Amino acid sequence: MDLGLRDSTAVVVGGGGGMGLASARCLAEDGARVAVIGRTRQALDRAAADLRDRGSPDAVGLIADTVDQGQVERAFAEISDRWGGQLNILINAVGPTVRGTFDELSDADWRQAVDEGAMGMVHCVRAALPLLRAAEWARIVNFSAHSTQRQSTILPAYTAAKAMVTSISKNLSLLLAPDEILVNVVSPGSVASEALRGWAASVGVDGDDPYALMRAIDEHFGHPAHLPRAGLPSEVGPVVAFLASRRNSYMTGANVNVDGGSDFT
Repeated sequence: MDLGLRDSTAVVVGGGGGMGLASARCLAEDGARVAVIGRTRQALDRAAADLRDRGSPDAVGLIADTVDQGQVERAFAEISDRWGGQLNILINAVGPTVRGTFDELSDADWRQAVDEGAMGMVHCVRAALPLLRAAEWARIVNFSAHSTQRQSTILPAYTAAKAMVTSISKNLSLLLAPDEILVNVVSPGSVASEALRGWAASVGVDGDDPYALMRAIDEHFGHPAHLPRAGLPSEVGPVVAFLASRRNSYMTGANVNVDGGSDFT
């Protein structure tokens, strides 16, 4: 399907790997000009080279820690200079790194989770809004998580931050509706991300086997999907790309589960 992205401009925050990179690849393959933002130069350089090979000839990777508003503003100023002060697509795929049960978490852990998981998104949307409003059409897609609807005892801070993302995104969809800027959320389920594969290795499971990974998730967390396997980042990317595209012309304020099937709504 032609998503209508030829020569559009897109920023993927957290696009150096995982589901962010999978989303950026879909945009590049449809002809979008893509910039990825992250904290690791090596990963960004690899991602930008990959995106250029896939159809985004001027793809670029920009360093910024989204917790730092100043770094975010500098990255978006560079994007504005590159693309004439306009931006069609903003995707926020960064999540908090904090893990631990309620009893284990310190105040600093909670603040870190909110800063990484929610305030980073706020900083990026704030910096991007003038560029999005200047464009002929614009979309925002933010990553939440299925744990906001199906709790895990080792993820209370992570989940709280992602719930903030969902709530703020819903509010933004209302705020930006008069500008016809569509704002949606994607909530991935058990997807074989680098973090999840790392956890699998720590419990003696092959994280590259999506069936073994789902069995381990069921055993340790009681969170099986209807499908008998974990998802792949490449299965999330096309959903994000559609929400970010001109083909999505009337969906806003939605929270889209990409989870292999579950009982929550």
